[in-house]
Amino acid sequence: MSTVLIIVALVAVLVIVAAAVLYLGPGKGGGRRGLKRRFGPEYDRAVAGHDGDTKAAERELNERVKRHGSLKEHPLSNETRELYVAQWTVLQERFVDSPDGAVAAADQLLARLAGERGFPEAARYEEQLAALSVHHAELVGGYRRVHRAAHGQASTEELREAMVDGRALFEALVTARPEDTRGHSAGEAGLGRRVHLLKPKGSGA
Repeated sequence: MSTVLIIVALVAVLVIVAAAVLYLGPGKGGGRRGLKRRFGPEYDRAVAGHDGDTKAAERELNERVKRHGSLKEHPLSNETRELYVAQWTVLQERFVDSPDGAVAAADQLLARLAGERGFPEAARYEEQLAALSVHHAELVGGYRRVHRAAHGQASTEELREAMVDGRALFEALVTARPEDTRGHSAGEAGLGRRVHLLKPKGSGA
């Protein structure tokens, strides 16, 4: 009789463990809480995109993690970083006279920078966006906003807001410390200060 009880208990434990594994899934930290923690606003956006179906949204987010979770961002050389910072500065100055053109160019610059950091190339926008959402979930919405403004109708204020939001992802991608250039930490710190000071002229940002 005791043997039967032991077997029943073991089966119950296995069932509980299996249910926990199915519930947790591969999200960061596991489960719904893990996905919310990892994706932040992207989690809510995914749920809304699936008309409130949380299970479908979580399947999509888990799939993103499977495809892009192991991606390692490529380092930028100091020269390349300087070039991107200079280009973004020019775009923000250009915003005064040509908001549409500046935002369209910012969209292209973000796509090119993401590709250089090791994310999918610009031609695969949706896949690039998905990969960025796994590694920069809190900031990827700014890139999406820039892309939408660049390819649709937007007021000057909407263009300004898109430029400001997109700047946050730009800063993250361009100032992230490369693992193999530790000897240039002082230069990187200076670049970081420069990037954070960038503001579109006349935009109120």
